[in-house]
Formats: sequence, structure tokens, C-alpha cells
Amino acid sequence: MNCPICGGKSTGRVGQDQYYCWNCCVEFRLNKEGVQIFELTEDGSLVSFDPHNQLLY
Repeated sequence: MNCPICGGKSTGRVGQDQYYCWNCCVEFRLNKEGVQIFELTEDGSLVSFDPHNQLLY
């Protein structure tokens, strides 16, 4: 499974249809509508990915 953000192959499965990218530190889910992408906060909760957030780059 390649990461939808960086295209890297350093991903791992963390749940049913849920994956984590070790390159850019995002979690993504596959569903009928497509791909949902989340960032992890310091406390471990998930927030919707914001492509304008410069913390990932």
C-alpha cells in the first residue's frame, strides 16, 4: 500500500482499512468514498489532514 501523500511504501496497517505512513506520519483510511487522511496530534488523537499545514513538510 503506497501513501496517498508522499507515495512512499513505508506504510503499515493499523486497523481494518486503516494505514499509517512512517515517512510523512499520517494515517489514512480507505472507504467507498475514497481515501480519508488524518494527522496525529501529540495526544494521539486524529484530526483531518490539512494540506496547508506546514508541519508535515
